[in-house]
Amino acid sequence: MSHAAALEIRHLQKRYLVENRPITVLENIDLSIRPGEFISVVGSSGCGKSTLLRLIVGLEDDYQGDILVDGSAISGTSLERGIVFQEHRLFPWLTVAENIGISLLNAELPAIEKRQLIETHIDMVGLKGFENAYPSQLSGGMSQRVAIARALVSRPEILLLDEPFGALDALTRSHLQRELQNILLQEGITAIMVTHDVEEAVFLGDRVVVMEPRPGRIRRVVEVPLPRPRDRANPLFTAIRDDVMEDFSEAPGIAAVAAVQSSPSTWSLTW
Repeated sequence: MSHAAALEIRHLQKRYLVENRPITVLENIDLSIRPGEFISVVGSSGCGKSTLLRLIVGLEDDYQGDILVDGSAISGTSLERGIVFQEHRLFPWLTVAENIGISLLNAELPAIEKRQLIETHIDMVGLKGFENAYPSQLSGGMSQRVAIARALVSRPEILLLDEPFGALDALTRSHLQRELQNILLQEGITAIMVTHDVEEAVFLGDRVVVMEPRPGRIRRVVEVPLPRPRDRANPLFTAIRDDVMEDFSEAPGIAAVAAVQSSPSTWSLTW
């Protein structure tokens, strides 16, 4: 089992220069995340959700404030922080096993241990028998499973997920949500997921962080005190989901949200 890290974000601010003018993307972000906790982050486009993940993973270092992992400031990217994007980003010329093994290239481990880790994670994401398949031979859901295994194989302390199921159909997305929940419970990893899908956020998260845009700020944090595995038909689940949805009731594009409310399996903010 991986070590689950604590994450502390203090007074985080991020600005970009656009036509020589500073634009504030994130403002005064304060968030404490406990080891092994799953945090869902929701908000309309432009609220800085993906920028927040990029800063945590270490892809950008030009910001104000502090991002601490187990009390230490982050410095660049690290195998201790894995990330899964909406697009799987697999190398088409590599097999499933080889794509997963990319994350272990710089790991100081014997070759036999690397092979064992790859095999374990292929089995973990339900792809046993597809070790030698290429991305072109996989479905979208299977490719995303490979991306998750690639992020987990280095045994990160924190897993970051940027709209990981956004490109999938509703049935595949629902199935992978359940699988991800089981994997993270088994591995004991701290996880932070950005999503537009409020139902997904409530289904997976221990807490839901609701953000507002321009500049990106935390509006509130909603606790999800539901046992796992979670039942979407549970009245408390529905009440929490609807409560979070209320935060977007006056936002542009709410008509699009209302249009999908008749289909609970596809609750999603599409801005």
